[in-house]
Amino acid sequence: MRQIPVDTSAAMVMVAQPPQVKVKDRRTGELAIDAETGAQLMTVDVLFASNGEAEVLTVTVPQPGITGELVMGTPVALTGLTARPWENEFGGQKRHGISFRAVAVTSLAEGASKQKAA
Repeated sequence: MRQIPVDTSAAMVMVAQPPQVKVKDRRTGELAIDAETGAQLMTVDVLFASNGEAEVLTVTVPQPGITGELVMGTPVALTGLTARPWENEFGGQKRHGISFRAVAVTSLAEGASKQKAA
């Protein structure tokens, strides 16, 4: 399925909910793992504001790609953000949506505090 790159250069992005471990199967408790790297996957809810509109997006990111302390309200950079449409059928009902994935979620607050200290 096609992955569509998302331009975040004109957007304000901040943490809405801190990183959580991504669960692959809620019934068994199996955790989601990146098929390419074997890294544990995490989700981070971010407030994505652009062009006068704001929306909370859940972004999946490999655990090593989470940099800095990501608490609610922390401004962040999303490296390699892509959107991917999905569709499935469960219990006879079709569902569809867009999933978001990033290579990294990096706190911009740390960079700002390091620059002030220098």
